[in-house]
Amino acid sequence: MPEFFNVVPPAQALALLRKRLSVTVRPEGLATSGALGRVLSEAIYAPADLPSFPRSSMDGYAVRARDTFGASEGLPGYFTVVGEVLMGAVATVAVGMGQAAKVHTGGMLAPGADAVVMVENTQRVDDSTIEVVRPVAPGENVVQVGEDIKAMEQVLPAGHVLRPQDLGGLSALGVTTVTVARRPRVAILSTGDEVVPPEATPRPGQVRDVNTYTVSAQVERAGGVPIVLGLAPDNREALLASAQRGLAKGDVLVLSAGSSVSTRDLTAEVIASLGSPGVLVHGLAIRPGKPTIIALVGDKPVFGLPGNPVSAMIVFDLVVRPVLYWLSGAEPPDPSTVRARVTRNIPSAPGREDYVPVRLVRKQGQLWAEPVFGKSNLIYTLVRSDGILCIPLDKGGLYAEEDVEVRLW
Repeated sequence: MPEFFNVVPPAQALALLRKRLSVTVRPEGLATSGALGRVLSEAIYAPADLPSFPRSSMDGYAVRARDTFGASEGLPGYFTVVGEVLMGAVATVAVGMGQAAKVHTGGMLAPGADAVVMVENTQRVDDSTIEVVRPVAPGENVVQVGEDIKAMEQVLPAGHVLRPQDLGGLSALGVTTVTVARRPRVAILSTGDEVVPPEATPRPGQVRDVNTYTVSAQVERAGGVPIVLGLAPDNREALLASAQRGLAKGDVLVLSAGSSVSTRDLTAEVIASLGSPGVLVHGLAIRPGKPTIIALVGDKPVFGLPGNPVSAMIVFDLVVRPVLYWLSGAEPPDPSTVRARVTRNIPSAPGREDYVPVRLVRKQGQLWAEPVFGKSNLIYTLVRSDGILCIPLDKGGLYAEEDVEVRLW
């Protein structure tokens, strides 16, 4: 098998996979309180108006707005205070002409009132009288019934990734359970005769396993469930058996192969033998991460990541992360980015996308991206970085002080 087929950019490779990918979302019920980051498998509709009663949005006095027209500091309006609306209680006082009821933020609007005068725009005359020194319009400082959301209005669509504010909104409506997509299970297999577990003391020529742990963490961050298969030697039969076990356990299989050409070819051969349609892409037009394999076995995506930790982590972020969201019925959220200026020239070569780890520093109010150069087998180039920047495939590099977008980790 040749080392690489025709390399393609990551976006093109993803489009090819998505075209062939069949997605079946499996729903499950979950308590709203524990659903942060989960993907809704069905839309949610408001069971009632929110708020369900007119509420004050300020501390002040509930009044009839028309009674305040023309009020000013030089010619204030005088109002008789007929009572107070207690927090969490039904209003037991009504407001008539020239009358006011004390109300607190969030309290129910007294019947007969249609506005609230802020306490700052009033002055106390005596125990039962206030001056209003500024007029209010009907509805001012009042939250109307259903103003937040109306009964039977769609609250959130299917495919929505739940955020903290969503959980708060659902709780406000009394929605205590939600139906979400089951998290995709991702089987993770690291390969290489030289790789040993972290708890082992490597002998000369050996290295501790890094990719299992970075990939597992990335799977969790993308909403998946990592299934760690352990380590496999550079042996076709052993690697094939482990890969088949991973396919049986997971919805996705991710292998990280060794760095040698022979090991990459072995991984590609094993992936190709797992089933049809097989390998879709063998080689991405990026650095680092060129020796990436993207395949489909039945309806299960299979990824062969490079063995070098930096390459594996960058490629996962670019091509595996989106797939995990698709399998949950969602579009992947846009990554967090910031604008910065590069501190120095960064060379590149046209025809590939270069991904460069950078450290963000702030100097005199300006954000700068400082490249963290290092070979792709040095994990601490990523540990010391805050994100990565991409040099497009049609560009030969970046000049110092050029404005760039940094994709945060």
